[in-house]
Amino acid sequence: MEFRYLGNSGLKISEIIYGNWLTHASQVENDAANATIHAALDAGISSFDTADAYANTAAEVVLGDALKGERRESLEIFTKVYWPTGPGGKNDTGLSRKHIMESINGSLTRLGTDYVDLYQAHRFDYETPIEETMQAFADIVRQGKALYIGVSEWNADQIRAGHKLAKELGFQLISNQPQYNMLWRVIEQEVVPTSEELGLSQIVFSPIAQGVLTGKYLPGQPAPEGSRATDEKGGKNMIARWLRDDILTAVQSLKPIADELGLTQAQLAVAWVLQNPNVAGAIVGASRPEQIASNAAAAGVKLEASVLAKIDEALGSLAETDPTLTQSPETRVA
Repeated sequence: MEFRYLGNSGLKISEIIYGNWLTHASQVENDAANATIHAALDAGISSFDTADAYANTAAEVVLGDALKGERRESLEIFTKVYWPTGPGGKNDTGLSRKHIMESINGSLTRLGTDYVDLYQAHRFDYETPIEETMQAFADIVRQGKALYIGVSEWNADQIRAGHKLAKELGFQLISNQPQYNMLWRVIEQEVVPTSEELGLSQIVFSPIAQGVLTGKYLPGQPAPEGSRATDEKGGKNMIARWLRDDILTAVQSLKPIADELGLTQAQLAVAWVLQNPNVAGAIVGASRPEQIASNAAAAGVKLEASVLAKIDEALGSLAETDPTLTQSPETRVA
């Protein structure tokens, strides 16, 4: 496993980060989730990403239980706040001081830890003054409940505003968590340059485009049984936009590139996002231990410029690059 600094901080995280968005307490049983987390540890992964909204708080419980007995100082645990939790009452969502303060305490209890290494604003809150949000984060840092603060899916202007307030309040934003993969590159034009200027790193999710970049979905053929594209609860709607025959045909043309490098297509996809110097880590999920072990092998892989050019040629104009695009509603909780 390779490790990278997160933003302009002294915190090092593993290049491959284990995430439990669509799996724990949702798609797989707890015993399988526990086995997968321990496979991640065996692969050298030390960073784990979750959120209070995943499975309506249950995913945090599964992660916390699985990490019991591990040396806390050797782990980097990330969680998030914003989306509705609990019964979904009027103050059970957003980035108000009330919701943030109550949410951090709930997350720490569920995770079984005194602090999280990174606490992230899961989206930007257009209804709460950003000054209120950043003051709450500053207080959480001073209380020792979170060591660092990050955001998720904030645009360049939002990152700049948050960074300015954080600096005035005596702490810094060190990360943004966006979707990023060969087919979804919308952060490259504005978010990445702004983050580089201000000292934030990207922690990216969906590096294999919900499984599309593995090559298992074939043009003109039904999705494999048991795959995410057939799972109404676990991601069918989220993956639909990439299941066009032109995209699936282009993805198949990536196989010879991966084969020549001795990589699977999934490993090639994860390695691709890690070539961006502003990316500190790629979040991967898994429902079986062997999946996480395979994806972890993408750490440390260096892709030559000629390989990156071949990938661009294969995908052509199919990759989304417009920075004004936002996540579809189906991916809003990621």
